[in-house]
Amino acid sequence: MEKKKPINLKGVPETMLQTLYARAKESKKEDHVIYDEKAIEIAAELDYDFTKADEDATMASGVIARTIVLDQMVGEFLEKNPGAVVVNIACGLDTRCYRMTGRYKRWYNVDLPETMQVRERFLNENGPIYQIAGSAMDASYAGAISYDGEPVLVIIEGLTMYLSEQEVKQMFAVIADRFEEVTVMAETMSPFVASHIKEKSIEGSQAKFSWGVKNGKELQKLLPGFENQRDVSLVEGMEQMMPVYRVIGKIPFVCNLSNKILVMKK
Repeated sequence: MEKKKPINLKGVPETMLQTLYARAKESKKEDHVIYDEKAIEIAAELDYDFTKADEDATMASGVIARTIVLDQMVGEFLEKNPGAVVVNIACGLDTRCYRMTGRYKRWYNVDLPETMQVRERFLNENGPIYQIAGSAMDASYAGAISYDGEPVLVIIEGLTMYLSEQEVKQMFAVIADRFEEVTVMAETMSPFVASHIKEKSIEGSQAKFSWGVKNGKELQKLLPGFENQRDVSLVEGMEQMMPVYRVIGKIPFVCNLSNKILVMKK
């Protein structure tokens, strides 16, 4: 049997291991609502204690809900924009590029150098999927993206809640400077949840939520040149997992507390 690969990460980069495990665990169920073959393969190779992730049903449900929602949203964008370039910021060990094979021209996975070192150990990506090591707030990563005016989609999943407002603004400024036209799908958390809610597995990684925004209209006020197209609540993903959300998801309080995918366009 091949020896498992030890991983030593702390803080926000470590959270990618919990999210990967959540997708792998769901995919192995007989009645799975998502299926992520790559996540199963990678999780099986990891020498890592997933005890906290196993005990954190809230985190797992959120990860699966956003996977359902974003897979649908990204799929729709690629259908409407053949030959698109996709930039996946804070990719971690995300594997959506494999579930969307053949539907894009190029796909760039971007994350911090220590994170990309881990990704490289499990995924060999050198076209049409590429890896870029760099900070989302540093314009140097954007210069490594080949861009000739194609439709561009930027995905920001599981990141903004760990940033400051200034860092969010800087991240969008880098995107705006690089692309003439671009659609951004950014996962955000409500300010209340960012301030008052803790997830066991995330806290165990010494990562803390720090920022939230009420909705896309509020985010638009912070981002010159970007216009809010729509907000999609992760309740839509929860409805596919737990039918009860078809009822409680209509309660404004529940919907407002849920993470959202905010679609912003330049």
